[in-house]
Amino acid sequence: MRTQNPLLRPCQAILSSDGSSNSGGVSATDMSAYFKLVFLGLIICVSLVGNLLVSLLVLRDRTLHKAPYFFLLDLCLADAVRSAACFPFVLVSVHNSSAWTYSALSCKVVAFMAVLFCFHAAFMLFCVAVTRYLAIAHHRFYAKRMTIWTCAAIICMVWTLAVAMAFPPVFDVGTYKFIRDEDQCIFEHRYLKTNDTLGFMLMLAVVVLATHGFYAKLLLFEYRHRKMKPVQLVPAISQNWTFHGPGATGQAAANWIAGFGRGPMPPTLLGIRQNLHNQHRRLLGMEEVRSERRLGRMFYTITLLFLVLWAPYIVACFWRVFVKSCTIPHRYLSITVWMSFAQAGVNPIFCLLLNEDLRKVLRAHLPTYWRTKQHLPQDEAYCIM
Repeated sequence: MRTQNPLLRPCQAILSSDGSSNSGGVSATDMSAYFKLVFLGLIICVSLVGNLLVSLLVLRDRTLHKAPYFFLLDLCLADAVRSAACFPFVLVSVHNSSAWTYSALSCKVVAFMAVLFCFHAAFMLFCVAVTRYLAIAHHRFYAKRMTIWTCAAIICMVWTLAVAMAFPPVFDVGTYKFIRDEDQCIFEHRYLKTNDTLGFMLMLAVVVLATHGFYAKLLLFEYRHRKMKPVQLVPAISQNWTFHGPGATGQAAANWIAGFGRGPMPPTLLGIRQNLHNQHRRLLGMEEVRSERRLGRMFYTITLLFLVLWAPYIVACFWRVFVKSCTIPHRYLSITVWMSFAQAGVNPIFCLLLNEDLRKVLRAHLPTYWRTKQHLPQDEAYCIM
């Protein structure tokens, strides 16, 4: 009776094409599927908890009812819906050995939603970049025009553009389909002479580059205005108690209040009282500048994370577009796909880390027990525990 060399069994288990092991061990395919399930499950939990938490904070606290936080609310709700509607189907396909067990129509619906949320995030981040530039460079226009209705119009426009980009491929035969190497239903990227993949991907690349272009313009504006010309105090010139020149208005006001002036209010003082209530809308104070800059840094971090996590997958898509009959390494493609999935869960984490206002609202809405425990001395906290 011929016996099999036991040293060859691990190699046979790893190199088997169907992922099965003759000796009861775990194959590389099973380990890869296990890590995918764990990682994607973690992404779903973090995304749902984090995005819903940030959304709840924005909705409950009135101090956050501002244009930037309305846009952040839209981004968080979209990521939460994406995690709840699209990722579970990926989990099922990975569990079924990279196979789609549902109908072709459901695959089209899931692929449509995946593309919709991708373009929605890209268009929304572009609009946020434009509003961040307006908030710093043209604050008078921004404070006057950026109302709740303007924010609602921008959000509706973003969703309309996202639907316009994601809906046409539904009618193309074979455009939305299940990609086995990606374990998901998504837009099938093919050679540029086969379908309209090139225009589809160029639109996404142009929007992402334009978004970073606006942030570069904002940084350039802040660099040019980093130093303001100091105020020069020039004394007023007096001739027989009639002041003229720089500082004449203030000196005339002081004399008139002290009783040296006679008659009606000097002409130089007319209109001052009427314009006092509008100064806060025309001028941008230092505290407002710091707040706008903090919001700008937070949103730019979100935009940079979107670029970093989606760029490898976009590169793979352009590779398929320009190289005919190309073969992308399976490991690289799997890593890029899971990086694009992780984008839905990292936004709320960095929002809470970089935004002090969100942290204050979170601490204010924590249960009374935790707030009391945080402010107690260390010895008393140990006694309570």
